[in-house]
Amino acid sequence: MSCYPVPLFLGRKRHSSVHSGPTCQPISVPTMSSPLSGNDTINDFTINVATVNGSGSASSNLILAKSIFRMGVHVTPKNLFPSNISGLPTWFLIRVSEKGYSARSGRTEFVIALNPKTVAKDIAAVDKGGVLLIDEKMPQSQSVGRDDITVFVVPFAKLAKEFAPDPRLRKLLANMVYVGVVAHLLKMDVDVVMSIVAEQFAKKPKLITLNQDVVKAGLAYANENFDAATCPLRVEPRQMNDGKLFIEGNTATGLGCVMGGCSFVGWYPITPSSSVCEETIRIAGKTRTDTEGKVNFAAVQAEDELASLGLALGAGWAGARSMTATAGPGISLMAEFAGFGYYAEIPAVVIDVQRVGPSTGMPTRTQQGDVSLCRFLSHGDTEHIVLLPAGPVELYEHAQQSFDLAERFQTPVFLLSDLDMGMNYWISEELPYTERDFDRGKVLDKKALEEIGEFARYKEVDGDGVPYRTLPGTRHPLAPYFTRGSGHTETASYTEDPDEYKTVIERIKRKIDGSVSHTPAPILAGDGEASIGIIHYGSTAYAVSEARDVLAGEGVATRELRICSLPLHDAVTQFIEECDVVYVAEQNRDGQMADIIRIKLPHLATKIRKLNYYAGLPMAAQPIIEAVRAGAPEPAHV
Repeated sequence: MSCYPVPLFLGRKRHSSVHSGPTCQPISVPTMSSPLSGNDTINDFTINVATVNGSGSASSNLILAKSIFRMGVHVTPKNLFPSNISGLPTWFLIRVSEKGYSARSGRTEFVIALNPKTVAKDIAAVDKGGVLLIDEKMPQSQSVGRDDITVFVVPFAKLAKEFAPDPRLRKLLANMVYVGVVAHLLKMDVDVVMSIVAEQFAKKPKLITLNQDVVKAGLAYANENFDAATCPLRVEPRQMNDGKLFIEGNTATGLGCVMGGCSFVGWYPITPSSSVCEETIRIAGKTRTDTEGKVNFAAVQAEDELASLGLALGAGWAGARSMTATAGPGISLMAEFAGFGYYAEIPAVVIDVQRVGPSTGMPTRTQQGDVSLCRFLSHGDTEHIVLLPAGPVELYEHAQQSFDLAERFQTPVFLLSDLDMGMNYWISEELPYTERDFDRGKVLDKKALEEIGEFARYKEVDGDGVPYRTLPGTRHPLAPYFTRGSGHTETASYTEDPDEYKTVIERIKRKIDGSVSHTPAPILAGDGEASIGIIHYGSTAYAVSEARDVLAGEGVATRELRICSLPLHDAVTQFIEECDVVYVAEQNRDGQMADIIRIKLPHLATKIRKLNYYAGLPMAAQPIIEAVRAGAPEPAHV
């Protein structure tokens, strides 16, 4: 991976072996109750930095998370930020897990209260026996009104003032003060913290010493005023992250696009997908060059999302491996071109980093609300291939595979991520280097046309529903054809004849249905004899694996199936048939995947129970546990 200039962080030790298995396999874990019990809690708590957007706390929060990662401890940060530029409340969650959990815990053992507008709520959110680190300027710092938590009061601005007479810079440096205080209270490795500060500001060397000095000031203040032994939480070094990466999901997706041979990006910026295209463009610009140094990659920023898909389809028609990335509002705008690509049979990749809808919704909150939209996008009878990765390795691998599928089946392919998975950092196995050839599908060149002597663009030849195509510029009289979104025959001529229309549209359906021979199969785990099943997909995997372990500790056996693509594979049918009841856990209000399953398998519909979470925060394990414990009827809105 060292040959790619991507923002990732390695654990202490690199392994030569490459791990490419699923990232969401169940792990053995304790109960969901707060771990605080009177003794020190080691590597099992959540820090919540409560501040305001635009305060400059992002660097400080990442320094804490990356330092814990570098200490070999499993850590998962989640940035819960508003959609304005500055001023509204922001919470940054850092979950530390000895057992390797990555879902939102639903608990808060350590709160850093820096926002006067939310301080009362933030104080109330601290778990019993937990820790509150509060700014001296807060009126509540004199009396927080709770005697069941440990409180540490710090004059953040006063400590930062020594290093920054300018109030604006002082506001930024105050964040580095709490890095030092937290490092002291949690007994973190100070050398590791300082090295991460240096890495964080490596592009601005003049800031390294300044920020390190402010962290030291926080450490000194805490050492002089606070006995670390009174803090019931601590981070203890482990070796859980040897050879692993700490990487944003969108970066993994972008790298996968480059490794998948993407040579054209048509895009329009929209949260939370923009960094997919930005990373693809950045990495391709440094790596996609020929022997003469010429960049063999192009990117065009369109005037809107509809145009961006039009650009991608045009490039795909011309033979490029093309893509666009967007979010739900962009998908809505792309409906017309999605249907055109489906019916005219043009390859392109559409990456949807889902956010909360409908309409503008909550642009900086996460959801899985676009599954049905992407599966059936466009008017008329349209069904698309949809990939549903979970975690950085699958984002990377599925991004590559989506280009193969688009060209193999000559159709738009949708890859669904979400804001939580895309815009947050995750611990990941190394991303395996891919050496396989690209699958360009059924493309006829001049030599092939001379050999076969005939060519009909939309005619079935091999019995798999996939026709042959030619690329513009192929110098043979048989090669040209008219690309149509209107009714067309097997030879690409215009028609309104019912039988000719049906011949083409029914072949396309067979083609899409047959794609299951190439799309990622479902992943099964758990007790094969269990009568309770849980179906899920995407980032919900983290909550499900944790919930299943907790339920197992209570004697409740479950099995799980993670859907990795649509159309559904036969394994889904077999899984449901073998269970008495199946919960479909997903992050949307209406249970979209559950409905897709019921449409496909109406004879098994009564076994399906919807388990829907849709509040915009990443799904935690607790709602799943409670629904299964209670045998919740449908719908279980959690």
